[in-house]
Amino acid sequence: MILAALLFAAHTGNNPIAPFRIVGNVFYVGASDVTSFLIVTNKGHIVIDGGYEDTAPMILANIRTLGFQPRDVKLILNSHGHTDHAGGIDALRRATGAKFLAAKEEAPLLARGGLDDPQFGDRFPFPPTPPDTLLQDNQKVTLGDTTLVAHLTPGHTHGCTTWTLRAAGKDVVFLCSISAPTEYKLVGNPLWPNAVEDYRSSFAKLRALPCDVFLGSHGGFFDLAAKIGHPERFIDPAGYKAHLHRMEAAFNKRVAP
Repeated sequence: MILAALLFAAHTGNNPIAPFRIVGNVFYVGASDVTSFLIVTNKGHIVIDGGYEDTAPMILANIRTLGFQPRDVKLILNSHGHTDHAGGIDALRRATGAKFLAAKEEAPLLARGGLDDPQFGDRFPFPPTPPDTLLQDNQKVTLGDTTLVAHLTPGHTHGCTTWTLRAAGKDVVFLCSISAPTEYKLVGNPLWPNAVEDYRSSFAKLRALPCDVFLGSHGGFFDLAAKIGHPERFIDPAGYKAHLHRMEAAFNKRVAP
């Protein structure tokens, strides 16, 4: 147990926490900051994001702790092809037999295992994970009684995908990421000449999404630590709007002439 804890802590935000229900059929099965979500349906289950490669065993254990079985996971979805969100997908796919679905714009990066990233280069590799099915912008993914919608929100990566669904009468948003790390070359990047335009388009799209329950690829986006044990706090449309405002203001400062 001590060895496992040390392994999980080797990556930032990858400490184990107890899984829990967020709202309706949406459960948290991720780490302390690197998130993973379980959506339970009457025809099997869906997992969004796989954390790091060494997060996968914790995600599987969390699914079992909640009383569900990994073999009942039928679909795996992804926010984006960075090691802290896609690194564990290959292991989850092998453990569950689930199909992996991702945006067609993200498929090349996932298949390369993070290599030749237009912003990070080869700094953060992970096990190559080519999707089984490629998704279009605004495509619906249905399993049993639950339908999610894939919203392409490029900027952080080419195929960054924000997912939405309705749960317990609430609009749930799983934000991909709209951050622009300091390492990113936003202007004059020959590998991504329209990066600025993509970010601005995504900010506009995200502002237009209805959001009651704000979730995302990092717990820090939606103040996960402060909301654990307080399910009512996950109803946070103001927090969603505030996060977008902060990120957009920081982005505009970065690209200002």
